[in-house]
This record gives sequence, structure tokens and C-alpha cells, in this order.
Amino acid sequence: MEKNKSDYNSIDEYISQFPPEIQGILESLRRVIKEVAPEAKEKISWKMPTFELHGNLVHFAAHKNHIGFYPGPSGIEAFKSYFEGYKSSKGAVQFPIKEPMPYDLITRIVKFRAAENIKKAEDK
Repeated sequence: MEKNKSDYNSIDEYISQFPPEIQGILESLRRVIKEVAPEAKEKISWKMPTFELHGNLVHFAAHKNHIGFYPGPSGIEAFKSYFEGYKSSKGAVQFPIKEPMPYDLITRIVKFRAAENIKKAEDK
């Protein structure tokens, strides 16, 4: 679903490139992340919406048939038992667009990643 791989200047600009139904999913995902980690900063990194909290927290991206969610290897490893039925890799999971987004699971992953990043920052 990536209409064009140009550089985006903001998450709003990224989201605006998609049809309304995909925009709704992306906005909901963004809202969940902001509610869990309100102090996280938004940016575009790797041409994807990214949230940063003492380093990269999570990324997400819309594709033709799925929403890619990228919590990094630690986020995938900690929740791998919840990914049955989803395609996943070392640092990403794919949530099919035609299925309800698992916002409760995403909330738990973002909380985990935020705590992890905060602890790493405190330990420095």
C-alpha cells in the first residue's frame, strides 16, 4: 500500500498518503502509542512513522495487505507467544489489514519497550 517511497516530513504527511480506511487504522495505532508513551517524540525514520523515547521505541508502516509494527528484536522476543497466526521476524510483526488490529497487544508491547528504554537510559 506504500504509494510512494519518498521521504515524508511528518507522521501526518505519511498517513495522508493512504486511503481513508488505512488512515483510520494508522491514526488509531498512533493514538494508542501516544497514550502509552506520551513523552515519546514523533519522527520519521527509515521512511516510517517512528516514536522515540531514549532511542527508537517503535515504528509502523502501512503495506498492501498488512500494517507492519516494528518494536525491535526485544519487543518481538518478549511477546512471540502472542504472535501465533501473524507473520513475524526478528524485529517486526505483520497485522493483516482485513483483521481487527490487536490494540491491547500493541499497548502491552509499547509499555514493555518504553520501560526497557527508560531503564537503559537510567543505567547509563
